Amino acid sequence: MGRIRLLMYVLCGLFYPFFLSAQRDAAHALMFGQGGSNQFDTYLSPMEYKGSQFTFLRETLRMTQRAKERLSFQSLTQGTFSMTENPAQNANEYGGHIGYNAGWHYNWMLRERLRLMAGGLLGADAGFLYNERNGNNPAQARLKADMALSLAGIYKFRLRRQVLALRYQADLPLMGCMFSPQYGQSYWEISQGNRDHNVCFTSPGNALSLRQLFTLDFPVRRFTIRTGYFSDIRQSHVNGIKMHDISRSFLIGFVRHFSIIQDKERKEELIL
Repeated sequence: MGRIRLLMYVLCGLFYPFFLSAQRDAAHALMFGQGGSNQFDTYLSPMEYKGSQFTFLRETLRMTQRAKERLSFQSLTQGTFSMTENPAQNANEYGGHIGYNAGWHYNWMLRERLRLMAGGLLGADAGFLYNERNGNNPAQARLKADMALSLAGIYKFRLRRQVLALRYQADLPLMGCMFSPQYGQSYWEISQGNRDHNVCFTSPGNALSLRQLFTLDFPVRRFTIRTGYFSDIRQSHVNGIKMHDISRSFLIGFVRHFSIIQDKERKEELIL
């Protein structure tokens, strides 16, 4: 019962700002992208594989606006699929992952055009990497969870009577945990109960990673189009295995805006 009460207190604390707010703005974005991927995992191969990657992003951003505070809640769902090959072009790797991140930002408004945001995100991610050339250990599973520092800025400007918005966001994982076999340890051994520190603590010291998102929003009739650039750098060195997964994608999608307020005269369209 004590753990249930603690969970209820945490959930109430997370959603308390929404209950107090008379105005709630929300933006939902859906984006698709394609770019390049560099993958290196010494558990599967000593060589770096390069190729293309397809990316899917879905973002929800909810704002609470009060006289003395400005809080925003962000959730981001990310999915990728990559196809890469080694420098000799005689072997391929196929990989993919899906992740979810959510958290709060505190907002500062500067001169009504620039919004600065700082906060934290909690995230979890699951994926795989398959090497078609390997026999005994052809695949690597990837599972992780972390807490990240998140910083962002949104700048609005006018162009030919249209309001456009530029945004930059950077997320840096500070601590977490990940699954990893020992170097040379097979997944069959793990399935038989031969586990050897396969859940590892992560920090910038052994898993320096950085996710960056740069977007431009512009209206087209009744729609808001979003274009952008997405960079995701993942690295780790645990259990004798070195890994990096570096991807860069160009994005395009659309944004839908919603506003629930009591006073219609105070309504302002939120462009993110």
